[in-house]
Amino acid sequence: MLKKLGLTALCAVSAFAMHSAELNINDKDLEVAGKLDMGQFNNAVEPDTVFLGAKYLKGSESHSDIQSNIEAFYEFNFLMKREIDNTGLSLGLGVKVNHTEKFTSIPLGVEAAYKLPVGDIVPLYVGGSIYYAPEVLAMDDAKDFLEYRVHFDIEVIKNGMITIGYRNIATNYELASQTNNISYNKSAYAGFKFAF
Repeated sequence: MLKKLGLTALCAVSAFAMHSAELNINDKDLEVAGKLDMGQFNNAVEPDTVFLGAKYLKGSESHSDIQSNIEAFYEFNFLMKREIDNTGLSLGLGVKVNHTEKFTSIPLGVEAAYKLPVGDIVPLYVGGSIYYAPEVLAMDDAKDFLEYRVHFDIEVIKNGMITIGYRNIATNYELASQTNNISYNKSAYAGFKFAF
């Protein structure tokens, strides 16, 4: 009996824990991201609160200040978040390690998402994030880093969303003994998000 109760409780908790996968594209750029919910691996961690993730962005010269031989952008991230008292608003604090050729930084940031109080049939969400790394958290030729993004999500099927967003990834690094503010990627995108 106790075994069945324990298994039922574990299944109920796991139902709220969500890994995620995301694919964002536009006419020139490809972004693939994934996050693992640590609550599914560790009973001491509350589900849907602690995430480890990775991201790959292959940007193009069309949406960048870099005009030739643009390298791929890699990122590993850690995020802790929580929903504020059943308001539909969740807030999070995160840290990332990102890298592209001759540029590495460890930005710190905040993320927010809000489930709009409309859309009973099709849930709607808005969200955004901002991450910044000052010079002390920048390595290689990097001087600082700033990334911000906003997104609008439509949950068309359970745990499956269409997302529309805008991202700006600004790198500041030394090139030929000069410090240059270079936008690695600034573009709108559309894609899919899946939770499982």
